[in-house]
Amino acid sequence: MTTRLTVLSALEVLAFVGALVMMLGRIVSALERIGGSPTSSLAKVAFGVRAIEKETSHLAPQVTRLNEGLTSLGAKLGVVDAHLGAVAGALGGTPTGTPGGTSTGPAGQEGNA
Repeated sequence: MTTRLTVLSALEVLAFVGALVMMLGRIVSALERIGGSPTSSLAKVAFGVRAIEKETSHLAPQVTRLNEGLTSLGAKLGVVDAHLGAVAGALGGTPTGTPGGTSTGPAGQEGNA
């Protein structure tokens, strides 16, 4: 009885290993179709990504400079806002740019800022 169970267990393990090898073979062949050759879809995508990387490589330093310039401009516009608020306050209006403040429209109409 023990020998029969041992043999059946060994056959079951062999069947499992055989099925596993067969499925792994199918997976490998599918992956080779996707990316195994230079004309595969994956190779074409990789080529496109490298081309985009090369074409856009000069943008990084320019974006850094642009960001620095916009940060500086934002600080200077804050000063301009403060000056315009002081002018509006001196003229008797509510300073523009404050929460709930009003601004004068093109036809002299007031609206919320």
